[in-house]
Amino acid sequence: MKIFGYKRDNNAIGFRNHFLVVPTVICATRTAQEIANHVDGAVLIDNQHGCNHMKQDHEKVFNVLVGMAKNPNVAGVLYIGLGCETIPTKQIVQEAKKTNKPVECLIIQEEGGTLQTTQKGIRLLQQMIRDTGNIERTQVDFSDLMVAIECGGSDTTSGIASNPVVGYVADKIVDLGGTVVFSETTEIIGAEHLLAKRAVNQEIAQRLLSLVERCEKSALAGGEDIRGVNPTPGNIQGGLTTLEEKSLGAIYKAGTRTIVDVLEYAKPITKRGLVFMDSPGHDVESVTGMVSGGAQVVLFTTGRGTPTGCPIAPVIKVCANARTSQRMSDNIDFDASSVIEGKETIEQAGERLFTELVQVLNGKKTKTEILKHHEFAIYLTQPTL
Repeated sequence: MKIFGYKRDNNAIGFRNHFLVVPTVICATRTAQEIANHVDGAVLIDNQHGCNHMKQDHEKVFNVLVGMAKNPNVAGVLYIGLGCETIPTKQIVQEAKKTNKPVECLIIQEEGGTLQTTQKGIRLLQQMIRDTGNIERTQVDFSDLMVAIECGGSDTTSGIASNPVVGYVADKIVDLGGTVVFSETTEIIGAEHLLAKRAVNQEIAQRLLSLVERCEKSALAGGEDIRGVNPTPGNIQGGLTTLEEKSLGAIYKAGTRTIVDVLEYAKPITKRGLVFMDSPGHDVESVTGMVSGGAQVVLFTTGRGTPTGCPIAPVIKVCANARTSQRMSDNIDFDASSVIEGKETIEQAGERLFTELVQVLNGKKTKTEILKHHEFAIYLTQPTL
């Protein structure tokens, strides 16, 4: 199978050609939204943060706002700042410009208010799209591909079928020279020892175990002992009884290959192969982190059903629960219930999903894209001052 993508000036490969409008602080979000609404082809990053963060969260917000712009699916960026926020808008712009893609910035207080900023922003973005929006797809290699793996709204069918089917595809991508990133630290608790055995060396294994330990300590500090308990009502209703049971099913989606790197949230993904990124189990925050790290597409398993997507990466929803696939057919892209019913093997369904993935990479719209599910959220762990 062949895949075709957009080659950027920094040699990165995108599979979509988005132009972003990014408010660097919540105070600029309404203005950014007005600009995006008036320009065909513009995508808004609905940032609800950007001011008065403590050190760790400040770094996360900075990394995400830069990472979304650097993602190869993005062709150009217009940042909108207010002017007095603590997140350094102009520094973010300079980092984004290192990709050699067009990056512009407007500061509301410098432009004379929201109306003048909106009018100028519309003209800037229109010109950007006219100048650079007609790039053609060219054939690219699977080694240029970075796939994020996510699960949400899990039930018993997730661990039995949809996660193993995605795991089959994950292995295939790694074997073809590509990269797979999975996350959700809370959802490897109880299975972290199994993943640590797959680490490329002891240092990577210890980094993985340390993330789990940090996660548990953070929960304890907040009054929650999460080991042995599943805190999500939907998972319990779907037949999952403990966090360990959920974790043992969840890790199947990452396949069986060696873990070559372990990263903090939203850090750039630089190694090819299977990578783990720290994140919460919160689907939107997790996907945001992996896409900010560079993932161009998301394979997302669900048993109970969820519509959530991503502003810049196509999200392929995979479900092995026949009732959910039928009831939420507007949101589910791939029905893997044939595995549960004994009509297909995991390998056969995996090959079918791989074909679907290739079609999406080559331009087929996912249902999250068609319905414009552009959910966006950043994983923060500290108080806002």
